[in-house]
Amino acid sequence: MNIDSTKVIVNASQQDIFAFLTDSNNIKELLPQDKITDFQSDKEQCSFKVQGGVIISLVQDGNDGFDVIKLKSGEGTPFPFKLFINITPQGEQCEGFIHFEGEVNMFLKMMVEKPLSNLFNYMSNKLQERFR
Repeated sequence: MNIDSTKVIVNASQQDIFAFLTDSNNIKELLPQDKITDFQSDKEQCSFKVQGGVIISLVQDGNDGFDVIKLKSGEGTPFPFKLFINITPQGEQCEGFIHFEGEVNMFLKMMVEKPLSNLFNYMSNKLQERFR
């Protein structure tokens, strides 16, 4: 299952966005605070509990220059996935979006596709707000 968030224009340089997003402590700022609990992080990884009690763990997984930040599911996450945060320079600003690739069966896909789409759109919009 693949999901792309909406594309947003972020009022910051590619390097500033990259520096912010490659510190996993900052991921908390992009999450809906009313829907997560137990956020824990260090520079390389973070984990949190979402409504319904599911634990999501994100681990840094290398990068392609400043263009793509790669994260993967960590221990305890209910299914394997990868997140790619794409940052493309647009003059003084950047266009950004999240691409998700998850290994889920059809039943799980029906349950998680809409909530994940909403989450990634929310995170993209929060990134845009962060650099206003």
